[in-house]
Order: sequence, then C-alpha cells, then structure tokens
Amino acid sequence: MRVLITGGTGQVGRRLSPALAAAGHDVVVLTRDPSRQVISLAPGVRAERWDARTAGDWGRLVDADTAIINLAGENLMAGRWTAALKREVLDSRVNASRTVADAIERAPAKPRVLLQASAIGVYGDRGDEELTEDSPPGTGWMADVCRTWEAATDGVPLRRIVLRVGVVLDPAGGGLVELRRAARLRVARLGSGRQWVAWIGHADVVAAVTFLLDHASAEGPFNLVGPAPARNAEMLAAVAQARGGGRPILPVPTAVLRVTLGEKADAVLMSQRVLPRRLLELGFAFRHPTLDAALRDA
Repeated sequence: MRVLITGGTGQVGRRLSPALAAAGHDVVVLTRDPSRQVISLAPGVRAERWDARTAGDWGRLVDADTAIINLAGENLMAGRWTAALKREVLDSRVNASRTVADAIERAPAKPRVLLQASAIGVYGDRGDEELTEDSPPGTGWMADVCRTWEAATDGVPLRRIVLRVGVVLDPAGGGLVELRRAARLRVARLGSGRQWVAWIGHADVVAAVTFLLDHASAEGPFNLVGPAPARNAEMLAAVAQARGGGRPILPVPTAVLRVTLGEKADAVLMSQRVLPRRLLELGFAFRHPTLDAALRDA
C-alpha cells in the first residue's frame, strides 16, 4: 500500500514513517522542503513537495490502494499562547486538513482510507469523568481547535478514522521532555496534582495507527491513549523513579503556573481521564499498558 503522510517530519510522523516502510509500504512524506528533509528521512521513505496550504498536484500519487495520514499542524506547545500563536495553531491544522479533503476530491481514484489527526483536547477539562469516544466535546480553546480540526475533513467520500492522541511518552520530544524537566527540579505536583493525564507510549502510537490502517472495519474517532491514565502527581513520581532521581517534594501552585505560563497553563491543569475503549473493543493489544512500562521503554 502507498501511504502518504502530511506532517511526517513531526514527532509522531518521524516514528511512524520508518515503521510503515519497514512493514513494506510505499511511504511518501509530504513536506514544504523535500531537499532538506530527505537527509533525515528513514530508508524507504521519500519526500514530495507540499505547502500545506494548497491542494497541489500530489493527488497524482493517489490510487485505490493508497492511505492518507494527515498529521499536519503547528506545535501547540512551541511557545506562549499569544493571539498570533493560537491563530497559527488553528489555521495550520484547518487549512492543511481542508486541502487534504480538496486533494481527495480532485484525485482521479479515491484512496482507501484517511487517518485524520486530532487530540484528546477535544474533550476539554472534565475532572474525574471517564471519557470515551462517545463522550461529547468539551469547552475551551483547545476543545474548539480540535473540533474544528476534525470537522475540516468530515464528509470525505471514503473511510475516515480520527486519531485523538494523548500525551505521547517519547524521549525525542513532546510531553515527556517537560515531565523530565519537572522531575529534575523535584516537582511533586502541578496545581492540585489530582488532574488526570491520558498518556501513551511512543511505540503504542505507531502500533495503534498501523493497527487501524489495516483494520477494514475501523472508522470514526479513536482515543490513542494508554488504558491506565494517571493523576499528575502520580505521573511526576513515576517519571522521577524511572530517571532514578530524588523523590519529588516541590508543589507548584496554580497561581504560579498562571503567572509563568499564561493561558498555556490550561494544558497542564486540564483533567482528562480518557480511555481507549474502541481500540480495546477491536482487539488492540498495548505493548506497554502501564505507565511504568511505557516510561521504562522511553
């Protein structure tokens, strides 16, 4: 199968593309600068030009045995949530997704499946409520971004899977970098420390996407999170233990987070007890189902 990946040079894409190539797929990463990215791409992965704003001509690569994985979008945690960054985060996701939908419409042959990226931010701040794919969207800026992001490819004339990704425990970047920094400072909790964090190991993100890609009955939203979400204080303690550092002792009050992070503190203080119900119902087996196992792997 040919697999076209937008956002293939991001955190998830860099893990996913070599795994798909190793499985025998023809993997094409769509990127603004193929000449620069080709050096860092894994063997068996090639790059094609796409500006993420116009449909371009990559529809010529699409046939009935093609899958598209749309991961494109600016990094939400790249800086302080200024009005400019928030606009870029939303626009990059929505514009890329709309042009993917446009390219599919123009393609002479429709692809087999579209995997559309999203995030568990769609559920908003929900306290201790257990959240599954049947739970309604929440409120707040992150929920609004995710809802609009998902809607941008709604209605494409093919099987569509929505990947609602949690906090990825990846040593190369993302949420684990911030957790390790907090552990080095011996931070015991952020805010109350009771907020739920829905995490997933980097190997399980790749395995789940591959599983859904090959599962012909998979359609609609899927929560890409581990089966055992943890509270913030539990997670910080587990990261400190995995690092072999000292016991966390320092609380960081909510007021301090608001001053230092501004509105981005919402991402740290948000409680999301998200469960991977639909993945488990389809028979997906997690490689690292516990937090300790995922952290050891990372």
